Amino acid sequence: MSWLEPDDEDDEPEFDEQDVRVRPNPKSNRPRTKRRPTHSDARMARVLGVDRGRYTVLVDEDGPDEHTVLSTRARELRKTSIVTGDRARVVGDVSGDDGTLARIVGIEERTSLLRRSADDTDQVERIVVANADQMLVVVAAADPEPRARLVDRYLVAALDAGIRPMLVVTKTDLADPAPFLTHFDGLDLEVFTSAQEEMPLERVGAALVGHSTVFVGHSGVGKSTLVNALVPDAKRATGHVNVVTGRGRHTSSSTVSLRYRGPDGSGWVIDTPGVRSFGLGHVDPANILKAFTELALVAEECPRGCTHLPDAPDCAIVEAVEEGRLGPTGAARLDSLQRLLETFSHRP
Repeated sequence: MSWLEPDDEDDEPEFDEQDVRVRPNPKSNRPRTKRRPTHSDARMARVLGVDRGRYTVLVDEDGPDEHTVLSTRARELRKTSIVTGDRARVVGDVSGDDGTLARIVGIEERTSLLRRSADDTDQVERIVVANADQMLVVVAAADPEPRARLVDRYLVAALDAGIRPMLVVTKTDLADPAPFLTHFDGLDLEVFTSAQEEMPLERVGAALVGHSTVFVGHSGVGKSTLVNALVPDAKRATGHVNVVTGRGRHTSSSTVSLRYRGPDGSGWVIDTPGVRSFGLGHVDPANILKAFTELALVAEECPRGCTHLPDAPDCAIVEAVEEGRLGPTGAARLDSLQRLLETFSHRP
């Protein structure tokens, strides 16, 4: 028998689980928890713009230390949209010095959301801006030709969001805007008119004081030109209209908040990229009727499911207008309501 072989089975080595070497896990003694830091030292900030995952925010707004800070988002907000106009809580290096980066750790409750979809059948909403309380729709009297239906869509989106709409018509030296403006008779809509060399800066500026106003409009209507006149250091890119297609060239490529400072106070101008379509797949048509207060009261007498369109049977609003019970502006108000509601009549 070889000396390397055991004499019998009793001489074989015995092993148990104590002999198994386990590589220690450095995280094994770290308890798992869903608790997150409270960030009690967070600073409040306004989101001025978004660019490729980086957020320019304004810290200490209207205070002696007001300045901008470049920020990123915290990991726990990776599924939360952060858009221009948001009120955010930021931590980290908020000095705003070159090379520094703060972190957004929370978003305050929004007072309004202006949204749009890719088309009227798309239920996926795209947030344009948060916390705006006014919308200024910019159209041109000519070059390019004004599109009443696109303006209707802007108005629907504003009314659905609880935002006050206004309208400015540019380039009135090229065409009379009166025929176009008749489309909006009966709406509680403040209108400004602007020639090429005579923009109504004082009137528009006075309407901006104390408000956050989002500027929207078709490409090429002069929206960025108006923004640059109101906010001289804005330096928003301007373009021209293609003489062949009649379409404006997209110039502003991002949504930004700009401070307006006028003789009577300050406000916020939120400039958005020009668009040629504005989907309303997310809008509840019931919110449109609410904007026509006196018509909404009469609509309480309508049959259930009434569309309030011209062919709607037993519509109380139509009957009230025909009988003259809504005064001289009743017909115009009903026409405006029906034109806005018509936008949804063919939606699936």
